[in-house]
Amino acid sequence: MSLYMLGGFAGLICAGTYLFGFLCLVTVLAPLGYGTAQIDADAVVAFIDARPAFLTVWNSVIYILNALALVVLVVALHALLKPATPQWADVTVALGVIWATLVLGAGMIGNVAVEQAAFLFPSDPEQAAARWGILHAVELGLGGGNEIAGGVWIGGVSLAGMIGRSLGKMAVGLGVLTGTGGMLTLIPSLGDIAGAIFGLGAIAWFVAIGLTLIFKRDMAFA
Repeated sequence: MSLYMLGGFAGLICAGTYLFGFLCLVTVLAPLGYGTAQIDADAVVAFIDARPAFLTVWNSVIYILNALALVVLVVALHALLKPATPQWADVTVALGVIWATLVLGAGMIGNVAVEQAAFLFPSDPEQAAARWGILHAVELGLGGGNEIAGGVWIGGVSLAGMIGRSLGKMAVGLGVLTGTGGMLTLIPSLGDIAGAIFGLGAIAWFVAIGLTLIFKRDMAFA
């Protein structure tokens, strides 16, 4: 299998993890205020006690699986961009590895938060909520609550693809929009709207990038 093909499938996996996360947010997790500033820690730890596996699966898919697929995608896109824009390609691969590391760290912290809440809740629900809240804040700081690193990487890849004509107009346009949304999550008053733009835009961008790479067949993977 070529590196481009492998990277293309990784891009589609990234899109799938975002889609899974979005569907869970608007269904099962919506009553908890998950993904918003109004999240209810007491309700979350009660949810964990009743359904301990759900948030572990959630964190493992949206963070850990996403991060591992992202590493493969970052390497494949570096190979795609390097012939036309070698310096841009080197910058984007560094940014992509940083983002993947932050995402992986957020997932690991998120799963520890679930484990701690599940352990403490039967004897001390208030302490469980407090412990979960602290760890969740760390998770959000690493990347669950802002998309700056992802926005910079997606935007950088898209601009490099435009300069070197390595990516099509749709992928570039989606990437610029998604990257801008990610960077705007830095502004608290725009956090929810910008986060939604980033998340939904990323699904479309990952699909576009995945298909672009799948149909590139001239890079052997050894």
